[in-house]
Amino acid sequence: MKKFTLNLTICLCALSCVIFTAFSAKMALDEEIAYLQKILSEHYDSSREEKEIKRYELNVTNSGFCRYKRYFSSGKVEYFSFNLIKFKGLDYQGTDETGESGDLFLRTKGEDVIVQTYNDKIGGDVDSMACFMTIPVKNMKTQDLSDLSERLVKMNALLPVQK
Repeated sequence: MKKFTLNLTICLCALSCVIFTAFSAKMALDEEIAYLQKILSEHYDSSREEKEIKRYELNVTNSGFCRYKRYFSSGKVEYFSFNLIKFKGLDYQGTDETGESGDLFLRTKGEDVIVQTYNDKIGGDVDSMACFMTIPVKNMKTQDLSDLSERLVKMNALLPVQK
């Protein structure tokens, strides 16, 4: 009977550890998503496109997608999206001085960025793929860039591999 009780205790402890680990990974993923969304929203530079862009949406979803959608005054819509599992690295073109603006390039391993254009009177509706997504940003410091890069790499490890 003692052996049975010992085995039962070991099994319950192991099961508890597995359950707590599963919840902590989910919470860590949610924290990373919230951080990425916050940083991208805080540093997004809408002033550079004010005249052309009516509104925009920039989201990091809990399924691991980074989505950027721009609505132009002319009715044209541009949509960019990629799975963060495909994230390769980021580049920044601009300066890190306060108030300065630049472009953040989120690069993928291949042509993994979905690019869609709707209601374009000149080019029509277009679906294509790209190797990077460009986001206009402002007030990006060197520390912000390195934190963002580290978090994206960390998030890669937390996301479940999709087939």
